[in-house]
Amino acid sequence: MTETALEITDLALSYDNARVVEDFTLSIETGAFVSLLGPSGCGKTTVLRAIAGFLPVASGTIRLLGEDITRLPPERRDVGIVFQNYALFPTMTAFENIAFGLRAARKPHAEIRKAVAEIAEVAGIGAYLDRTPANLSGGQQQRVAIARALVMGTRVLLMDEPLSNLDAKVRQTMRREIKRLQREIGFTAVFVTHDQEEALSMSDSIVVLNAGRIEQIGTPRALYKSPATPFIAGFIGSANELSPMATQRLAGVIGARCFVKHEDLFFNEDGVPATVLHAEFLGTTTRIDLDLDGCEVAVLLSDATAPEIGATVHVALRPGAAHVFEGSAT
Repeated sequence: MTETALEITDLALSYDNARVVEDFTLSIETGAFVSLLGPSGCGKTTVLRAIAGFLPVASGTIRLLGEDITRLPPERRDVGIVFQNYALFPTMTAFENIAFGLRAARKPHAEIRKAVAEIAEVAGIGAYLDRTPANLSGGQQQRVAIARALVMGTRVLLMDEPLSNLDAKVRQTMRREIKRLQREIGFTAVFVTHDQEEALSMSDSIVVLNAGRIEQIGTPRALYKSPATPFIAGFIGSANELSPMATQRLAGVIGARCFVKHEDLFFNEDGVPATVLHAEFLGTTTRIDLDLDGCEVAVLLSDATAPEIGATVHVALRPGAAHVFEGSAT
């Protein structure tokens, strides 16, 4: 039977008497990697801060491995946290940063050295323990921050947009490294991000928040392929919301809201005529913006030669690719 690492029930959170999170309920299994995803201001970091104990809870409960930690101070919660700016001590070496919590807990010196050496080896920073943060790359600093959180033996690791300060290539490397560490050590991860690619590529499950409430919870594939609400359909991936006329002509649907992913449209001589507005070569794909009966839609094509601006093309929709919801089309 799978153990529940974190159980959050009916959580409500406020700032300055203004409610910012409402009815947040989530169960996370031990060893799972769960991302909190959403636009700026949706409440994802607020939830993380509440789990860590940095923000008081207006109502609801937070249980860690069955224990109610809702009112416990941060230092009494068995969770580690990695901040966006890493929060490393600038005058301490990597070793001293990692060992800080163990020393504060008055662990024996030999035990500290052994624990730091072991976690540093797993994190791939064993050769850099004598360096201060200024002499480490962004990725190495990230590894130190993670090692510092995990060396205490915590079973739940909270990460608040930890990759946002890294360049694109290092971010990709660190995504793989974080997942490797999670698999090898077996900790439960709660990862806050506004980056869909991070959430889709790293997560076992994604919690999408919108205006302080959970919009949908699901696997990356389920959220992408089967959005439950118009917000999810428009937020996850790159999607067009079609006008009423475009909805009728492309999807054969009347009187509903319709979303289609860019990659689900294609050129076909039997399709609906549209006018080319703009084209962007993106390397492996080409994005082409079209005017279809007054509705601007984007098409993402592989190995495509962009037609000229102003040219007429014919566009069609892959069968079953429309995400249709009750209500008026925009």
